[in-house]
Amino acid sequence: MSFQKYRFDGSRPFEISACSTDETSLCDDRKDAEKKMEENNGLIDELQQKLYAEKKEGVIFLFQAMDAAGKDGTIRAVLTCLSPHGVYEAAFKAPSSDELAHDYLWRVAKVVPAKGEIAIFNRSHYEDVLIGKVKELYRGQANARRIDLDRVIDNRYEDIRNFEEYLYRNNVRTVKIFLHVSKEEQARRFLSRIEEPEKNWKFSGSDYEERAYWDAYQEAFESAINATATEHCPWYVVPADHKWYMRYVVSEIILATLKDMDPRYPEVTEERLATFAKYKEELLKELPPEDAPKPKKEKNKNKKKK
Repeated sequence: MSFQKYRFDGSRPFEISACSTDETSLCDDRKDAEKKMEENNGLIDELQQKLYAEKKEGVIFLFQAMDAAGKDGTIRAVLTCLSPHGVYEAAFKAPSSDELAHDYLWRVAKVVPAKGEIAIFNRSHYEDVLIGKVKELYRGQANARRIDLDRVIDNRYEDIRNFEEYLYRNNVRTVKIFLHVSKEEQARRFLSRIEEPEKNWKFSGSDYEERAYWDAYQEAFESAINATATEHCPWYVVPADHKWYMRYVVSEIILATLKDMDPRYPEVTEERLATFAKYKEELLKELPPEDAPKPKKEKNKNKKKK
């Protein structure tokens, strides 16, 4: 069984009510998941180094979820294995007045990764078809009179598909991950934030107030995923009630993406290798004899073992 069962690329409809939030079918238990994730993280680190060295393709790993689903913890657990070179996180909160004065994809375009880079989007342009849809925020924003406000969300779905396909054609992939948590598990995590002093800072009254829109957000996620899941820019709907399982599955998604990108260290030409001998000779002149690297001994392949 593969994590690909969580993938939605437009070839089949996504029904949010039919997707489990608590299944753990790909692992025997938490210990098994943590072991597998540790192995994955080592491979992810190696591939990221090659990606950075090759500088031929970039990738966005985009996380969306309801509050308390575990975005921050998952990003820390899975992606802290990476070198800080060529990796960065972009967090998208409520847009500033400057951002509202531009088109809604403007703030996203500014943080698209360069070739060789990995960008981690903690929330994203999808906020404009999630909370933007649920609260109809676009109706209170400045719009030209020609704009049909009843078509804003449908138009944005089209914009997003075109934008992500444009990035794909220009060497930047977009991998979208929805951490799918249940309403009951969200309640448990909110209670934990209230009851444990070290977690109090994570909780605010607005978090609880958003629960009143739970059904509307579920519908918004379902619509957005169905409208924007494509072969080149798929969505992964990951069960999020068990954090250990969610993090393992995310590590599988990231590893599989990097493997498919197949980054390689740049090949060194014969001409460049020839210059290395010259540089080595000049550098050795600057070192005392005792600091010069010792020649490696060749192993005697014919030597019999005692």
